[in-house]
Amino acid sequence: MSCFIIAEIGINHNGSIKIAKKMIDEACKAGVDAVKFQKRDINVVYSKKQLDEPRTSPWGTTQRDQKSGLEFSEDDYREIDEYCKKKNISWFASAWDINSLNFLKKFNLKYNKIASALIVDKNLLEEVAKQKKYTFISTGMSSFKDIDEAIKIFKKFQCDFELMHAISAYPFEDGLAGLNLIKVMRERYNCKVGYSGHEKGGVAICFAAVTLGATSIERHFTLDRTMYGSDQAASITPRALYDLVSGIRKIEQALDINIVEKKVLDIEVDVAKKLRSHLKLN
Repeated sequence: MSCFIIAEIGINHNGSIKIAKKMIDEACKAGVDAVKFQKRDINVVYSKKQLDEPRTSPWGTTQRDQKSGLEFSEDDYREIDEYCKKKNISWFASAWDINSLNFLKKFNLKYNKIASALIVDKNLLEEVAKQKKYTFISTGMSSFKDIDEAIKIFKKFQCDFELMHAISAYPFEDGLAGLNLIKVMRERYNCKVGYSGHEKGGVAICFAAVTLGATSIERHFTLDRTMYGSDQAASITPRALYDLVSGIRKIEQALDINIVEKKVLDIEVDVAKKLRSHLKLN
């Protein structure tokens, strides 16, 4: 089975439908399986005190201006929905609160996503699990106890899920990736485990994750890493996204699980004759 590759647009569109569409175009060119956004009701996710704090951004001088500037409206998402249908690519979003989860019900989305920050929000987890949509659960900032509790909820509501190993620093050094946890979680929970990457080092860590059995890869990407935004530095460029998909598909071919016997291949016969011609073999 092929690794499911998610191009995480997140908030790297900077509130621009034009940029979002360009990112969808690039994701399609790369050959990913889906693109993902993030949806927040900023009045739920942030306190009034936080929103009133000063912050200079392209949209104004407060945190509210900045947070509001990054959120798409219903009309925006309908445009995204139609554009993805036209491009024949799946899209979904990580809802950061129940209002946003209910908002996303307006679209016929195939997947849900639990962001690492929300894996401890049992109320949100229950509402997501009740929908019974296949759900990717990121495990950054969590312990086994946190993951245990989350899985109990999804099993209670008989909702199919897939864990995603993640390190929640944006970006982080490659040496902190802890990829062995993919195997550890797969064996502990007897479920699929993917990898959601925010590392500095391009795509090498994602390739390693696939060789360790990651069933999905999610990677933030951007049109330009110098653009405004907190996630841009932890993102890869469209060229790297193309290399990511191409590399994963090659790795999958090289790891063909149907090859279980060591034998001389047809392409090796003539080479063997030539390189062993000096040997006296019985």
